[in-house]
Amino acid sequence: MKTKKIKLSITGCLGRMGQQLIKSANKDKRFKINGLTENKVQRKKVFGILPKLNSSEAFKKSDIIIDFTVPECTLEVLKIAADQKKRMVIGTTGFTLKEENLIKKISKNIPVLKAGNMSLGINLLMYLTEITSKSLGNNFLSKVLEVHHKFKKDYPSGTALMLGQGIAIGKKRNFYGIMGKKYLNKKKFPYGKKINFNSIRKGKIIGEHEVLFSSGKEIIRLNHEAFDRALYSEGALAAASWLMKKKPGLYSMRDLMNFN
Repeated sequence: MKTKKIKLSITGCLGRMGQQLIKSANKDKRFKINGLTENKVQRKKVFGILPKLNSSEAFKKSDIIIDFTVPECTLEVLKIAADQKKRMVIGTTGFTLKEENLIKKISKNIPVLKAGNMSLGINLLMYLTEITSKSLGNNFLSKVLEVHHKFKKDYPSGTALMLGQGIAIGKKRNFYGIMGKKYLNKKKFPYGKKINFNSIRKGKIIGEHEVLFSSGKEIIRLNHEAFDRALYSEGALAAASWLMKKKPGLYSMRDLMNFN
């Protein structure tokens, strides 16, 4: 019996992640791409499909939408998805607290999986960060370092903020209450009573993240390095397949990986 393919729409199809998602989805037998969108009118087809603007028409034949764009675009697409009862995977970063709350509200009506990073390895790193933070308690100060290519605009990265949340969860503290300073391109940056972040932007680096804990007498490092952008697109496709069986709600890669 032939398995029915999941009909997939990809937003921001001309961007780095949009292009990578198309390549990965075309190799994945679970999916059939039947919709691509961009924020400007396109006259050339992309992998045989003419991209449309974000609209009800663009997504009406899809089962699920994957979005790695910018917050403004993501929220526009999410509202359309909610109207049409479509599932949605969100890999966009840089949301405000107000926008995060809006996503939570909309997810009461449709299944949404949102992650600052779709890598299975990074999500394992966050889990280990929580455990380490809880185990070490308040005797250790912490900070987060992240390195990305020179074209990445937002900082700290969504992943770095995820890891900061992992530290906060381990300490049973509100993340926004213990978020410290946000540095850019510093060779060195300090530990503090709050979580400080340093973002390096250079070259073509796909992504490096490191969480550091220090007591002043010893340092513990947890790190992850990405070599291939496909790990993000493949993670997003795994999320999309998993989400097809879920009820309305806001999910994360942690749910997919079944961490306690």
